[in-house]
Amino acid sequence: LKLVENRVMRKILYLCVALAACLAGGVSVAADSLPVIPAQPTLAKQIFVSGQVQHPLTLGVPELLEFPSEQVSEVQLICQSGANKGQLENLKGVLLRDILTKAEVLAPGHNDVKKMIVLVSATDGYTVVFSWSEIFNSPVGDGVIVFFEKDKAPLADAEGPIALVSRLDTRTGPRHVRWLKSIEVRKVAD
Repeated sequence: LKLVENRVMRKILYLCVALAACLAGGVSVAADSLPVIPAQPTLAKQIFVSGQVQHPLTLGVPELLEFPSEQVSEVQLICQSGANKGQLENLKGVLLRDILTKAEVLAPGHNDVKKMIVLVSATDGYTVVFSWSEIFNSPVGDGVIVFFEKDKAPLADAEGPIALVSRLDTRTGPRHVRWLKSIEVRKVAD
């Protein structure tokens, strides 16, 4: 709802500026010269797990329901500046670690996992990064949840059918991914 309200308010503001310019100086403003208001990102019905994995996966909500379920009562959304941006409540999902375990990260060399990162991306291009060690060898991994339900209902379009949050981060906002579409495992060094 806030996304729709913000887009409507920006459009009204742009039209007011154009009207004021016309009234003030008799200037005409072409419609194509007004700033473009970005549309809501495409909603992905499935997420794709790819890259350095033995078994690439395509997962929709029905497939995610087959994983061990995680219930989260509350996550405070703290942005990068430290400001509190609200909270997520009553989430149901699965651990990112469980998804990656099913996909089987390819790490043939003993130390290869130390060189692995996981890129988590949204349909709007927003991308966050995790290291293999964060997910599999630290408490952070216990809190990275891919969620698809809020308050016992599917997620609203503003969140996307599937989303992710790293709830044990000190600042949870930067690794809150709405409209989740892909999880890619990469080796970053040889």
